[in-house]
Order: sequence, then structure tokens, then C-alpha cells
Amino acid sequence: MPQIPEKIHELTVGQLSARSGAAVSALHFYEAKGLISSRRTTGNQRRYGRDTLRRVAFVRAAQRVGIPLATIREALAQLPEERTPTNEDWARLSGAWRTELDERIKQLGRLRDHLTDCIGCGCLSLETCVLSNPDDAFGERMAGSRLLPVRNPTPDAS
Repeated sequence: MPQIPEKIHELTVGQLSARSGAAVSALHFYEAKGLISSRRTTGNQRRYGRDTLRRVAFVRAAQRVGIPLATIREALAQLPEERTPTNEDWARLSGAWRTELDERIKQLGRLRDHLTDCIGCGCLSLETCVLSNPDDAFGERMAGSRLLPVRNPTPDAS
């Protein structure tokens, strides 16, 4: 991994890519989505503050657990600009996601425990279909392998 002298306060996109492990195209995408920002040199080259390394690490970790980019962007907007976020900053952000992550863990546990019972059945009405129809919510209203939209019959025009 290339070493960047401490006196350098800005990174090129290549340096940021090498240090963060994110592809240059991913960094451009993150910037386009408002997750990170850069300034442009007179030659129109991107320069990133060193704090961007932590932001990229945060984005990648959040993506790995399935947090949507819009939610990540909202969280990053709460962080201070121009400085590396502190442990307290990260704790505040991660605390806001705890309930959502707990629910995802619960869903994944249910999937793991019942995967062989129901995968591919397509029933959506069996009481035992805890994956796509927990508590048989669809079975109370209708049965069948598909849920089709209910259409109001139109009177014959003849």
C-alpha cells in the first residue's frame, strides 16, 4: 500500500483508491451520490481530504450490511466537514441503525431456519410459509400460488 506523507492533506483519486480499497469508479459513484466530496484543482483533477478515507470505509461497511445509499448519505450529512469523525460521531450514527439492523438479523435468522421448508414453494398462503408470508397474512385473504391484483369487472360495451 502506498504511503502518503503526513504533510499531504489531500489525496488524489488514485491514492484514495489504493488506501481505501475502493475502485476509482466506485469513488466517482460515491461522489456523484453525495457520499463523499472533492475539490477540483486548476487542472480539473479531484482532490480529497484525508478524512474521506474514513467516510469511504463507513460507506463500504454500511453497504456490506445492506444499508441503502440514501440512508448512508443522510448519516454522512450529520458528520462534521473538514475533519475526521470521532468515535462519538460514529457511535451516534451506528446507534440510529441498531433497530433496523436488529430487524434484518431477525429476518435472516428466520430465512436460515426455514429455508429448506419453503424455498421455491410460491404458495404465499400456507401457514408454514414464514419467509414470504409470516403469520399467514395472505392466507386469510386469498389462496393460490400468485397474488393477482383484484380488478373491478367492467360492464360490457355491447
